[in-house]
Amino acid sequence: MRRFFVRLILLSIFVGGLIWVGLPWYRMFSAYQQLKNEALPSSVRVPVQGLERRQVNDTWGAARSQGRTHEGTDLFAKRGTPVLSATRGIVTRLTENNLGGTVLYVMGPGGYQHYYAHLERYAKFKAGDWVKAGDTLGFVGNSGNAAGTPPHLHYGLYTPDWQAVNPYPLLARAPIQQPTRAQEN
Repeated sequence: MRRFFVRLILLSIFVGGLIWVGLPWYRMFSAYQQLKNEALPSSVRVPVQGLERRQVNDTWGAARSQGRTHEGTDLFAKRGTPVLSATRGIVTRLTENNLGGTVLYVMGPGGYQHYYAHLERYAKFKAGDWVKAGDTLGFVGNSGNAAGTPPHLHYGLYTPDWQAVNPYPLLARAPIQQPTRAQEN
């Protein structure tokens, strides 16, 4: 009988340990699945601090080098201007590539990937971090193939199966942003 209780106690400790270790992972996975199952919103915030929707132009489809077309919206601002998350979601990747230079991806509702390129540098986020719309992800620059051009953010949007989508219609319906105290003075 004593062995039974010792085994029961050990089993309880083992199961409790599994729950203690696994529960945060389960919650994160559950939140990730819920985010993926949500619909893409009808608008997103303008992802450059201080820019308003009326300052955003549709640059989708413009001719680019090597026979490419532009798959995003360019948002021009001073070097070092904060780049904000257009949506809530999960930072999925921070990397460097030839075209975008310093880039960051956020998976938002519906599993859509929001692509932020030509950054000067990142803010303090890493892959797996959750962000809210308006969180600072990085800073405007001209890295990658934008070297020699005015600093800007290239903002792209991709379906869960990586088909490029024009983000301009979502930006054109962005909520009007209230000025910060620093902008009012």
